[in-house]
Amino acid sequence: MTDPPLHSVPHARAIAEQLGQLTRQLALAPPREAAHILATVLDRDVGVLGHFTQLMATGSQFAKRTSEQGILPPEVWLAVGRAANELHDIGLDLDEHTEALDALASAVAPAPTTAPKPVPTAMVVRRRR
Repeated sequence: MTDPPLHSVPHARAIAEQLGQLTRQLALAPPREAAHILATVLDRDVGVLGHFTQLMATGSQFAKRTSEQGILPPEVWLAVGRAANELHDIGLDLDEHTEALDALASAVAPAPTTAPKPVPTAMVVRRRR
């Protein structure tokens, strides 16, 4: 008997495409909107990072079962489990910074002023010919 067609694979591809669109929007967003996007993505309860971490933890359980059955090499289970653990740790590390992103996202926009002339900083390298 053959496996039924997977509807989850096109769903995963659609999510990946939406993440690509979000990446392009983030790159063009003004600071307040970019902070709001990042704060939403990093929210451990409802954000992309939290859900992706849960997905990888579930993938680790799948890899463990199939590894124990001899279907997948144990290295696959170890790698997927390590990725899930690292994503969890990354989420913990970023938790302390989501408050700052939320603050920027909800900040009242400053009144428009004339922008001061840009001043070079130590990070700017100039070459003379």
